[in-house]
Amino acid sequence: MTGGGAQRRILTLMQEFVRRGHRIDLVTVMDGGVLSSEVPPEVHRFSLKNKFIRFLPGKNFRKLKLFCSRNALAEYLCQKKPEVLLSAASHTSLTAIAARRLSGTETPLVLRLSSHLTASHAGALNIFNRIRYRTACKWFSEVDAVIAVADGIAEDIAANTRLSPQRIKTIYNPTFTPDLIDRSLESFDHPWFDEKGPQVILGAGRLTSRKDFNNLIRAFAVVRKQREVRLIILGEGGKRGELLDLARDLGVSKDVDMPGFVQNPLAWMSRASVFVLSSECEGLPGVLIEAMAAGCPIVSTNCPSGPAEILENGKFGRLVPVKDPLALAQAIMATLDSPREEQLLRARASDFSVTNAADEYIKVLSQVVRRVS
Repeated sequence: MTGGGAQRRILTLMQEFVRRGHRIDLVTVMDGGVLSSEVPPEVHRFSLKNKFIRFLPGKNFRKLKLFCSRNALAEYLCQKKPEVLLSAASHTSLTAIAARRLSGTETPLVLRLSSHLTASHAGALNIFNRIRYRTACKWFSEVDAVIAVADGIAEDIAANTRLSPQRIKTIYNPTFTPDLIDRSLESFDHPWFDEKGPQVILGAGRLTSRKDFNNLIRAFAVVRKQREVRLIILGEGGKRGELLDLARDLGVSKDVDMPGFVQNPLAWMSRASVFVLSSECEGLPGVLIEAMAAGCPIVSTNCPSGPAEILENGKFGRLVPVKDPLALAQAIMATLDSPREEQLLRARASDFSVTNAADEYIKVLSQVVRRVS
């Protein structure tokens, strides 16, 4: 249970399912993770321990580790015979399908897809990723249902796989919970959040190519030439060194800080002057919903998919083209000068409630169980 968006959404769902009295098994490849302590004690936990995957580096072989766990997952299906198996993230889908094949069981299988299948594999140079894409397009026809976290993902799945559109359902992520407002008001220490200091631009996410924080730093450099502002990027990842080098090369390193992973990014969002999402592609970026819940004005790239749906095509935040730092800089400055009202943003965030999501998940899972039985 790492600190990624998919893990946080599943954790939120588990907590709600447990509150409603459902039995939940949590099956993971490895033990631990920063969110592990937040898993409800009522959840039954299973780790697919495999001697081989211990020797694979975590960052570079995550998908291979997953696929090497298919036999252990098949054994779990044979022994525990769950009513339904929910594959919780896009990168676990093929492993779940392969495991059900190996198990010989008729366990209903539902995939939760949080990534745009085509956009996330576009221009993939890695042959392993190209094989995964082609395999997914074929294998997805076997599953009993797909839950897409955005309409853009659902449309992409319907267009590029053999799965019947009747088995594809859009359910927005359970991002807004009753405690979000309280969490956004928690205190934290950082010298830049002084009421008399310059305005702070905030970004958050894994430091990967797909999040394109290079674009954000380039845009920030444009903004910094015209006004006194600072940039904070929350999160960890392999691109940290490259991003720090870019900030130095652009002459803005003194005004860029990267504190790493923080347990409560909402508190930072509530103090920032604008939150910026600069991604090349997304699923349904929960950070935008969290930022709205914290009352923070938003600028986002109009990437596939999610931002346009969340922001209702610009009603709740400015949208700019992907990989256009000048347009991003202009949108940031316009937002700093004329931010959206906090109450308007919080009201929109509440549309993505855990109650609504849990109702829809239970409906889909129950329908699948009834259909298969």
